[in-house]
Amino acid sequence: MSGGRLPRLHVLVTDRIAARPGFRETADALQRRCGNGLALHLRLGETSGRTIYDLARHLLGGAERHGGWVAVNERLDVALAAGAHAAQLGRRALPVRRAREVAGGRLRLGASVHGPEEAAAAAADGADFLILGTIFATPSHPGLEPGGTAVLEACRDLGRPVLAIGGVDAGRAGQVLAAGAYGAAVVRAVWEAEHPSRAAGALVAALGGSPRKEE
Repeated sequence: MSGGRLPRLHVLVTDRIAARPGFRETADALQRRCGNGLALHLRLGETSGRTIYDLARHLLGGAERHGGWVAVNERLDVALAAGAHAAQLGRRALPVRRAREVAGGRLRLGASVHGPEEAAAAAADGADFLILGTIFATPSHPGLEPGGTAVLEACRDLGRPVLAIGGVDAGRAGQVLAAGAYGAAVVRAVWEAEHPSRAAGALVAALGGSPRKEE
């Protein structure tokens, strides 16, 4: 496996975000600012495998220059073909155990989980890290009761890094770290900010990393 240590900040890219004018330039700025503290996740459920592959290859060029990871969500085949650092597995993807059989040691496997039992099962099946949520209330999941930091505390002893997702921003980073999280996964906290690279840098710093100064 390549890519070094698991980054503290994982920023998810949705279909809508990837379609924005200037997306690649903005992503390049995030990678430049955050270095090895950043993983970009391509969560593109409505995008063709070829397009995901092309975008992953572009972002991998930035990761090679600046550090950090590129992950492909759900599509283990595209992650392997592109040479991504990780594949993120949710409910639409292969089960973690089967994905490990297919991927071997060629990339890291993350599992998206929603509670302690699901997290424990994914860890036992060979996930390298877990994205756990929803921790705080978020507009993207209206009506969903968040688990709060207690759910993070319940997963402290699984032997896998846990990333908190759902309503996490730089102001709440200390809460999730104190509850046992290794880092955080976000969407709105970066992509809806006026200056995404600054927001990402602030998050990396809040999570214990060392972002680069603005050029």
